[in-house]
Amino acid sequence: MSSSEDPEIVERVFKDKEKEEKEEKKDEQKGGFIEKVKDFIHDIGEKIEETIGFGKPTADVSGIHIPHINLERAEIVVDVLVKNPNPIPIPLIDINYLIESDGRKLLSGLIPDAGTIHAHGSETVKIPLNLVYDDIKSTYHDIKPGSIIPYKIKVDLIVDVPVFGRLTLPLEKTGEIPIPFKPDIDVEKIHFERFSFEETVAVLKLKLENKNDFDLGLNSLDYNLWLSDVNIGGAELEKSAKLEKNGISYIDLPITFRPKEFGSALWDMIRGRGTGYSMKGNINVDTPFGSMKLPISKEGGTTRLKKNKEDGGDDDDEDED
Repeated sequence: MSSSEDPEIVERVFKDKEKEEKEEKKDEQKGGFIEKVKDFIHDIGEKIEETIGFGKPTADVSGIHIPHINLERAEIVVDVLVKNPNPIPIPLIDINYLIESDGRKLLSGLIPDAGTIHAHGSETVKIPLNLVYDDIKSTYHDIKPGSIIPYKIKVDLIVDVPVFGRLTLPLEKTGEIPIPFKPDIDVEKIHFERFSFEETVAVLKLKLENKNDFDLGLNSLDYNLWLSDVNIGGAELEKSAKLEKNGISYIDLPITFRPKEFGSALWDMIRGRGTGYSMKGNINVDTPFGSMKLPISKEGGTTRLKKNKEDGGDDDDEDED
């Protein structure tokens, strides 16, 4: 019995092995076919790219502008030049941006559906950013008003290109930006050129302290002046001067008013040769980062009044500052 059963077992083993080899050979043939298909598609893709002229777009940061800056915020515009070498327009799907300083995030965001780059053309894509100083100072307490901080802008442009699919074009640009601080102002003294009840001509001796780490080029200033809580008016003056960084500058500011229009209280105050004052206004300055309009103000100050000798005064210290 045992001798007659052995061939059946051997025959079954051979059949199973033969079936397994056929399946392996079939899998090999299938795998080879898939690889051939992949190679064919790749070759076709390359030939289409060569024939039609598809290529990867390029991008570069062509400029950074600060069109507006004041004590509250800085408006920044990043110009990105994108070139499309393809024969059809390509959509600019998203723009991701990040501004950081010394590795700390200042601002980030996303601009969706940013437009289309024309076929065989180039477009300057403008990315507007709004940097609010209070947000920075409340988060990073070591960033002080008046300082200059380094920044790095990172931009990812996401485009959709035939043949290549969705691509991300990463860009970076570094620079510096200021955290402006308004200048301090004091009226050192008021010197009267012509002193009368009908019309008084005076010169305000202003002391301006620039607390910024950069120079201010003064172009003009406008102001209003209160003497003893009486508004005697103001003016706008074009005045060129350089306010040195972290320095003090002195400016003469002429003013004319009619004391009789403000009653006897102001006249008595002027004759008393001393008064309290308040002053508010703005200065227009040029900086290395663009032009700025900065407020100036002084509340509850006190100053000396100086009159010419012919008006009964003593101007021995006329040139003191």
